[in-house]
Formats: sequence, structure tokens, C-alpha cells
Amino acid sequence: MDFNKLILVILAILLPPVAVFLHRGIGQDLVINILLCLFFWIPGVLHALYVVTR
Repeated sequence: MDFNKLILVILAILLPPVAVFLHRGIGQDLVINILLCLFFWIPGVLHALYVVTR
């Protein structure tokens, strides 16, 4: 695991939309993650971890 991936995982736990934006840019994954974070925090974190680690 490289340093950039580690930073993205930490960001995915603390600020999920920021991690998704830095990894994938503006797109469908970012919109889904923002909606998940607005409704519930944990699904947003899980989605961000999935996007960052796949």
C-alpha cells in the first residue's frame, strides 16, 4: 500500500466525499457518496472506502 492510498483511506473515514473526489473526480461516484453522507454517515464512509480501494 503506497502513501497516497493510505491518505485516501484516512480521508474516506473522515471526509468521504473529499476522498471520492480526489480519487475519481466529479462524476457518478461523487454524487452517490454525497447523497449517502447526507442521509447516513456510515454508508457514505463504506462507499468511499469501496471506491478508494477498488
